[in-house]
Amino acid sequence: MRTSTGTATEDDAHVIERSRDEPEYFALLFRRHAPHLQRYITRRLGPNAAEDVLNEVFLVAFRQRGSYDRNRPDARPWLYGIATNLIGRHRRSEVRALKALSATGVDPVTEAFAERSDARVAAASAGQELAAALAALKAPFRDALLLVAWADLTYEETAAALGVPVGTVRSRVSRARSTMRAALGGVDPTSIDEEHHR
Repeated sequence: MRTSTGTATEDDAHVIERSRDEPEYFALLFRRHAPHLQRYITRRLGPNAAEDVLNEVFLVAFRQRGSYDRNRPDARPWLYGIATNLIGRHRRSEVRALKALSATGVDPVTEAFAERSDARVAAASAGQELAAALAALKAPFRDALLLVAWADLTYEETAAALGVPVGTVRSRVSRARSTMRAALGGVDPTSIDEEHHR
């Protein structure tokens, strides 16, 4: 349903289309998706780089809005694809952030919201091992796994974000999860609902 004020009932494709004539309308897309993208980018790169990368994601998206496929009502795969490409430019920062998490156990996303407790200390320990295992993954496998596990994209959306076939995403996620299980003694902290991601 279309509205003249840009309410949440307009799909992303309509918002992007309308922003071609009314550039300020693109802000609605930012308001819809920036909080989730920022959490994802912060988890990948740490808080220092996250805001800059988030702003760059939307700058690139704004510049490329003329080529957006209007048959895709949800812009999340497109935006996460841009984010993944930009994160790729910061790969060293991502690996440093994961190694810092593996050493300190401090997750930049949850640190500000978690209270000091025994449960937090136990979670930090598990987080350290997880971060070390993620840092050891090759970038294409980490990208696919984290888009599915952290960004909550389906395999099809992840394929669109990465510009690869769905079968490649399935293979990468499966191999990444096997590698993670092996590194973590048989535990799979990235366990995902297969039905949701099909």
